[in-house]
Amino acid sequence: MGKSNLVSKDSVPLERPKAALFPALSRAVAMFLALGLWLTVPVSLAGILDTSDDYWALLVGYGQSFPGWGLTEERVHSLDLVPRYSHRTFADIGSGWYAGQHDTFVELPLHFVTGPDTSAMVGINLLAAYTFTAHPIWQPYVFAGGGILYSFADIPGMGADWNGNYQFAGGLRRVLDDPMHAFIFEVRYHHISNAGTKNPNEPLNSIKLLIGYTF
Repeated sequence: MGKSNLVSKDSVPLERPKAALFPALSRAVAMFLALGLWLTVPVSLAGILDTSDDYWALLVGYGQSFPGWGLTEERVHSLDLVPRYSHRTFADIGSGWYAGQHDTFVELPLHFVTGPDTSAMVGINLLAAYTFTAHPIWQPYVFAGGGILYSFADIPGMGADWNGNYQFAGGLRRVLDDPMHAFIFEVRYHHISNAGTKNPNEPLNSIKLLIGYTF
């Protein structure tokens, strides 16, 4: 019996499972950040229910997926419009350089897909955020979370219209006349997949660049 009989022609290459580790790791990071931002602050019912410091934001930007990043195989381009409601959950957290506030974001993103199809995707996201407020003008922030997304676009490899998404991001607020009015700049990692509910399920791992205004 020759050595060739020891390897089946249907053997699966080892590279694919290794690539699958990336979205799993990214999902774990997003969940860890979101849970950490929500759970590592003192619980105060009065602070949770106070809406006097809540504000809106409107962001616009561009996103692109990258073939070869994890299991992504399709390059998808999108123009993004993201209305966001921000609820200040806890204020005056920490001291010194890490002094800040915890916010909960609710977003209703609209992604205008410009390639390979011309169509749209819409969704809703729940995100946990932390803003560093030590400086009165320049305030960096981070957030993580996810939600659901419906795709009208015909994108090869996406086997379902209903998908999930998760993301984590870093941004910078440039405060204007008061804390509710600011210019914001963000860089996001964004993942879309149907979690294996339908085949095919080739995820989209993307980077998104956004700018916006809070009011």
